[in-house]
Amino acid sequence: MEKKNIITIDGWSSCGKSTLARQLAEKLGYVYIDSGAMYRAITLYFMRNHVDWTNAGAVHNALENINMHFEFNNSSNRSEIYLNDENVEYVIRDLVIAEKVSEVSTIAEVRKFAVRQQQKMGQKANTVMDGRDIGTTVFPDADLKIFMTADIIIRIKRRFAELVEKNPNITIDEVRANLEMRDYIDSNREVSPLRKAEDAIVLDNSNLTIDEQLEFALKLAEERGLN
Repeated sequence: MEKKNIITIDGWSSCGKSTLARQLAEKLGYVYIDSGAMYRAITLYFMRNHVDWTNAGAVHNALENINMHFEFNNSSNRSEIYLNDENVEYVIRDLVIAEKVSEVSTIAEVRKFAVRQQQKMGQKANTVMDGRDIGTTVFPDADLKIFMTADIIIRIKRRFAELVEKNPNITIDEVRANLEMRDYIDSNREVSPLRKAEDAIVLDNSNLTIDEQLEFALKLAEERGLN
């Protein structure tokens, strides 16, 4: 099988990883895969089916019943995730899922399950994948690795602006608490904690526009002959 090009984008919550990954994939003609959506979909399944994720047997049995794939939606112009043939792209963005996804994603069997799915997807096409352990665990030999970061205050404001449109009652203090909790769990979990790969390029977009960060990433891809 011909080796496919892989670009990984890791980093903290609300750094704009998905936005950059999606735009970069479109510009390069690559497939975009949102690994975070996969963990959110698993969390949604667990919550809907009242799975006790502190019970290893219950987790194992639940994962046996989970199928995930992405389909490109021409109307929204984006790849959207399907959980057992149901489009859950927008359901998984609720704060109630965000409050639990870091907890679920610390479970070793959940991460192994998701990583296997992600690696299979990366074998099928040139891919841009974003997440928290893509450059370190999923694709340690990726052709280009980007690690995104931004000032915590800026990340809180971005996340609040995103969520308040869907839930006008949400407060910025709730968003701050959620982000700080996710940062702590992501960087302190035993399995595949969030960290910068040694060969990753840091992209701090605290003061960059969306166009400027895309230009930065495209230049890196061009330098590596990935365009």
